[in-house]
Amino acid sequence: MTGDWLDEIRWTSEGLIPVIAQQADTGKVLMFAWMNRESLALTVEEGYAVYWSRSRNRLWRKGEESGHRQKVISLYLDCDEDVILLAVDQHDGIACHTGRHSCFYRKLVDGQWQAVDPVLKDPKAIYNHE
Repeated sequence: MTGDWLDEIRWTSEGLIPVIAQQADTGKVLMFAWMNRESLALTVEEGYAVYWSRSRNRLWRKGEESGHRQKVISLYLDCDEDVILLAVDQHDGIACHTGRHSCFYRKLVDGQWQAVDPVLKDPKAIYNHE
């Protein structure tokens, strides 16, 4: 596979592109993250989401610690060529490090953020490093 398709993307000045991960079968938005050229190429090559962690300044294979990998079903580039949409199958149905299905679990209700989605698994059980 040639890298020409990577050249069609409008990368940020930091060499990144924003990525939205969406559950393929329901359309539910799971999370937002960033990719660089290498992580996007690896995502396509491996078939599982690989992001760029700005906080860790390194590649981050989704699920590398939790086991909650994202199998990529399809990949889309928006009309402005500056946002990627990943349609994924979320392993175990948990995308968020809080143990929820989606990272977008807080809703603005009467001027306050309220959690509207349940915790499916205690994060302590997900990220047990003992």
